[in-house]
Amino acid sequence: MTSKNRHPIIKQMLLNDKKVVISDLSARFGVTEETIRRDLDKFEAEGFITRTYGGAVLNSVQTVSNIPFFKRASEKVEEKKQIAITAAKILRDKHTIFADSSSTVMETVKLLKERNDLIIVSNSAEMSRELFISKVNVVSTGGMLNKQSLSYEGELAESSVRRYNTEAAVISCKGIDMLTGITDTNETQARLKRLMIDQADLVILLADLSKFDKKAFVKLGDFNVVTDIITDQKPSPIWLDFFTKLGISVHYPQVTIS
Repeated sequence: MTSKNRHPIIKQMLLNDKKVVISDLSARFGVTEETIRRDLDKFEAEGFITRTYGGAVLNSVQTVSNIPFFKRASEKVEEKKQIAITAAKILRDKHTIFADSSSTVMETVKLLKERNDLIIVSNSAEMSRELFISKVNVVSTGGMLNKQSLSYEGELAESSVRRYNTEAAVISCKGIDMLTGITDTNETQARLKRLMIDQADLVILLADLSKFDKKAFVKLGDFNVVTDIITDQKPSPIWLDFFTKLGISVHYPQVTIS
């Protein structure tokens, strides 16, 4: 098995079991222990694990994993509402947007229901239900339903996203890290978000402060794809300087820095 196919499996094992043993991985994948050591060296360089004698353990403090939609929706509600208020203001002169299936983006969409001049393209099944009684024009991507995230994914969803060009893409993530970039937990969802990013004039990333200095399973992209970041409170001076150097506009309640 190639490293391209082997690495996601090992990472998922780490997320599930919190640790791995080199000899076990060598036997499972039919490769030498030296090959597995190189795999783990790469993961350690990414900050995903800490090497131990004979294996590795997950950096659980820094790494986040997948959480079902309704559980996510019930967490950090006030932070999401603060972000949503700011996002709705930025979007008031936008008439076409991509919206991902995250709970933070959902909070933003709830504030846009009275906009009859707005078209939202989304892969969120829950968003379609939320906007059923609203003035917003909704385009659902369709596709294979992921019952955990209540979102559509797969080739049909991706093909649908490719048909549209929007003024903005509003996306969320599971972690942002200065070295690793923007990360998420699901490869198929990340692929859809990348398509949205590619076909939008502006890319607005919604991330509460708890997502800062965190890493998730899948690399979503580098910071150069983002034009705006909205968070719930003022980031640290180090982060503000980082965004300024990249030309990213940072928004948080009552303040905007460009």
